[in-house]
Amino acid sequence: MTRIARYHVEAQTGVGFLLKQEQLLTIIDPQGEQSGDLVAFGQTDKTEWLSSGRSIDYNGTIYLTTGHVLYSNRSTAMFTIVEDTVGKHDFLFASCSPEMFRREYRIEGYHPSCFENLGKNLAPFGITGDRLPTSFNFFMNASVLPTGAIKIAPPLSRPGGFVRLRAEMDLIVGISACSAPGCNNGTCKPIDVEITGSMST
Repeated sequence: MTRIARYHVEAQTGVGFLLKQEQLLTIIDPQGEQSGDLVAFGQTDKTEWLSSGRSIDYNGTIYLTTGHVLYSNRSTAMFTIVEDTVGKHDFLFASCSPEMFRREYRIEGYHPSCFENLGKNLAPFGITGDRLPTSFNFFMNASVLPTGAIKIAPPLSRPGGFVRLRAEMDLIVGISACSAPGCNNGTCKPIDVEITGSMST
């Protein structure tokens, strides 16, 4: 496969890019125990976006991994997870935001957030922050307890761990390296992103 693009997403930052149908998107954790957020929109119609609810509904599980399909709000296949060396991701939590850091962490003043990083990097594609759906939180280790409470533990990803997704339609994609230390075993680290496939696709 031809490498089309590679991005090194520094800690607490993000990136936005176009992804064509059948291209492969590989998200790599270079240092280990670092999660991140992924959102996607249709290139043809930006009111079609990656849907947590549809994806969980149609796969019948909240733990999405190899072989599962991620769907849009219109029930269209957006991604297929074709390879996953980590095996644990989250699709329940919204992207961390300035409001979340104030409410949950009692942080006053500025703190980087995935919501802001996604919004900033998708703005050139005409997508504003208030249109961001619930993100696919790759490598985030969240488990639902019998009480219904959600427990967040350190990501299971080790250095070089990755998840590879095949685009099932032409997409606008935003990715952030998670800005919440509590989701990353106390330290925010970078994420690497690679796009491979045919240049003609």
